[in-house]
Amino acid sequence: MSGMFYDCENLKILKISNLNTSNVKDMSSMFFNCEGLNEIDLSNFITNNVTDMDYMFCFCSNLTNLDLSNFNTDNVTNMHGMFYNCISLNSIILTNFNTSKVTNMSWMFANCNSLTDLNLSNFNTENVIVMNEMFKDCGSLNSLDLQNFKTENVIDIDRIFQNCSSLLTLNLVNFTTSKVKKMNNIFENLEKNCNIILKDKKLLRAKDKFLSSKI
Repeated sequence: MSGMFYDCENLKILKISNLNTSNVKDMSSMFFNCEGLNEIDLSNFITNNVTDMDYMFCFCSNLTNLDLSNFNTDNVTNMHGMFYNCISLNSIILTNFNTSKVTNMSWMFANCNSLTDLNLSNFNTENVIVMNEMFKDCGSLNSLDLQNFKTENVIDIDRIFQNCSSLLTLNLVNFTTSKVKKMNNIFENLEKNCNIILKDKKLLRAKDKFLSSKI
């Protein structure tokens, strides 16, 4: 089902409750650039066998809410750009997401600049390798609690929080950068008064550099 509704930019409502997805493995770019879409019901989607959700809702710029609480993501390895540029999205429910096999979360929520709240407390990131630009340009997020994130295998966090200009609290207390090779501009354009909670030495240096640039 990769690219199934790709570029259906005039589509406004999509009713696919009878679609049998039980054997589908690839949902990458499935709704890519459905920029007119404002209503979609995926409550009957069976995603047990899906491994790829790359760019699945990318550029769905009119969607305001998305309930994926029924999604079984046990076998998904790629969530790159999954919600990239969903600029109108103000509610997203991912409470049952199992991300234990995911290796790529880069650009996952980038430019979701209407989101004020994002609950990722259930996310398991122990196998993630790349997180670059994951929350870039989420300019309306007020707080982000990632204390459950395990980043021992991550090598790239470039610009991960860049332009999250409304953040007041950012909890990275368990973030580690032992394998990170790229971490440029991770705090660029955050508010000076943002409370960044962390222990990792490289992140502390990046925080100090960020704060000194605000003087």
